[in-house]
Amino acid sequence: MTVYAPALPGVGILGTGSYLPEHLVTNDTAGQRAGVSAQWIERKTGIVQRRYAARHEAASDLAAEAAASALADAGVRAEDLAWIVVATSTPDHPQPATAALVQHRLGAHGAAAFDVNAVCAGFVAALHTAARLLAGDGGGGRRCALVVGADVYSRIIDPADRRTAPLFGDGAGAVVIGPVGEGRGLIGTAMRTDGHLHELIGVHAGGSRQPATEKTVARGEHHFAMQGRAVREFVERELPLAVEGTLNRFSVAPGQVDHFVPHQANGEMLRSVAGRLGLTSARIHLPVDRHGNTGAASVPLALDHARRQPGPPDGALRDGQLVLLAGFGGGMTLGTALLRWGR
Repeated sequence: MTVYAPALPGVGILGTGSYLPEHLVTNDTAGQRAGVSAQWIERKTGIVQRRYAARHEAASDLAAEAAASALADAGVRAEDLAWIVVATSTPDHPQPATAALVQHRLGAHGAAAFDVNAVCAGFVAALHTAARLLAGDGGGGRRCALVVGADVYSRIIDPADRRTAPLFGDGAGAVVIGPVGEGRGLIGTAMRTDGHLHELIGVHAGGSRQPATEKTVARGEHHFAMQGRAVREFVERELPLAVEGTLNRFSVAPGQVDHFVPHQANGEMLRSVAGRLGLTSARIHLPVDRHGNTGAASVPLALDHARRQPGPPDGALRDGQLVLLAGFGGGMTLGTALLRWGR
């Protein structure tokens, strides 16, 4: 069952930011490792390149870079944050929370910080959580929150697995949320989890169910695994229903949506399903070709890309326009967020 959270008056996005590591991995390189051609990867996924984190970089490093960019864009100081919520399924460590490390890096010592793991739907879940905290006046006098999606999938993929390795890259995206003007901000969010499908995506070893041993490492059970065909069927079936349900719940006609920013799972798959979404007037943002699937980072990365594209007054996103975000991933979890852009 989908859980809807209605209008959040006065809470919206004040600024966006993103970070991609310097190390660029082309389809030629990824394909050689996986035993496929560069052309095969682009035809199947729409991806041309991806970025991998340097050896010294972890999820918190990427997150902090994106966060600093978002804070600068919003004109908000780190010390004025009430909350830091980091969405990641590739944390620096099992504990402490990656958000605590981001807080330390930023000097946001007055903020409470914690992680959210809804895999590739994580950013929408984190945005929902942080917005509800602010709407409930839980900021202790501070009125802003930082929401980050960051993942380092290059550390958990098997580079020889043609089903997964060509898809994934590393990156981070962030938004600062806080008070916005009347008629602007989040209209509502929706989340759904089909836990009976949890085995479609996962990293099966390294947790309390199956702790790390020499045998689990030798069997490759610490690598990311995905049943690609079943995942695609889930997205093709459930994403149109999720979009329809969210728009109906918040009384928005499909033709009123100006921008659709989905999880950048697979460009070819998203293009194939776009016609079934009914978003006849929406611009669909798909920068997946330049960074691949970056997990929880992909929605805020795409949002920041749209925000910074040339065009007055605010990139591709203009004041008063309707923006629909959609994340979907392991669990299986699907989340949407509807907002009216502007401060």
